[in-house]
Formats: sequence, C-alpha cells, structure tokens
Amino acid sequence: MKTVLVYGTFDLLHPGHLYLLEEAKKLGDKLIVGVSTDSFNAVKHKSSFLAYEDRKRMVEAIRYVDQVIPEETWDQKVDDIKKYHVDVVVMGDDWKGSDKFEYLKEYCDVVYLPKMPELSSTRFRGYVTTYVEEIEKDEDNNESRVKRVVERNEGSNKNN
Repeated sequence: MKTVLVYGTFDLLHPGHLYLLEEAKKLGDKLIVGVSTDSFNAVKHKSSFLAYEDRKRMVEAIRYVDQVIPEETWDQKVDDIKKYHVDVVVMGDDWKGSDKFEYLKEYCDVVYLPKMPELSSTRFRGYVTTYVEEIEKDEDNNESRVKRVVERNEGSNKNN
C-alpha cells in the first residue's frame, strides 16, 4: 500500500483544494491530510475564517481523503512520515525549493503539484472579504453587489 500525505490550512474550501487532493490521491492508495490547527496557523502568521474543527470536518467529507490528522508544528513532518508509513508528501508548487519540505526527500518522495492560479486561497479570500464589505455598505442592492465584488477583485488581482 502506497501512502500519500498532504498538509494545508484548507480554509474556505474551493476547487483548487479539490484538485490538489484528487491529484494527490492518484499517487497512492491512501491519502492522509494534515490540516493546520488554529494555533499552528498563528505561528505561521496566518488566520482562517473557519476554526480547525470545521476545516477538519470539511476535509474528512472529501471522498479522496482517507484520514485527517492535525498539523501542529513545522517539526512534526518526519514523525508523521514514520508513524503513518508515508511514501509521498505532496504540496502545491508554491512550496517548491522551500526548506520547509525539501529535507523530507531523505525520508520519502516529495511531489509538488501545480496550483490553479485563478483559484488560489488568497484570491478567494479577497472575494469573500470584499463581498462582506459590500453587504455591510449596501444591504438593499443585491443585484449589483456581486458585479462590484468581481470587478473590484479582478482589478486588484491584476497587480498580483
């Protein structure tokens, strides 16, 4: 049995996450997902809209995922590889070359999958944040709200 391990925050689940998990599952028989805990996100200077338990439940519901474990520290990765007999660690290609994952090649294969740039978590978070701001501004005009959100975000994403 070939075991694959993926780490991530998995906040505001979107098709890019599903793509990553589906492709990771194709690399083995068992897919384990390490979901970053709220306390670990704080260490990484990240925040999430959803609490760890909610994100964990969402990831558990995805058919490609066989097991979810908490990602609590940068240092746990080697222990996870040994404990769960991991053959492959999969990450998005934005992590390629990072000292956070390259050293794992001593213990298993490390595969970097291309992300879907049009569906990044950063872009999606921007849409949600802008949408909430628009709701707070104008609760009476629902029809034009979505158009304004998309226009505002498309303009800001051209600079990224």
